[in-house]
Amino acid sequence: MEGRSIGFVQSFNRLGGYGFVVPVGSEEQVYFSAEDIEGGDRSLSEGQQVSFVLVLGEGRFEAKELRI
Repeated sequence: MEGRSIGFVQSFNRLGGYGFVVPVGSEEQVYFSAEDIEGGDRSLSEGQQVSFVLVLGEGRFEAKELRI
């Protein structure tokens, strides 16, 4: 899949450094790592809209290059 997707943060575990985003038009949660959040804060809130690049990771899709 090419280009950026838009979605909303489903959950974000600050201590664990990971979370899940749901792309617009989908009900499937997509994993992301806090390391993939662009910018200085590296923190997101549930329900926050983000854009990201969807890539196939180890057996599942993952969100990379997350931007607010």
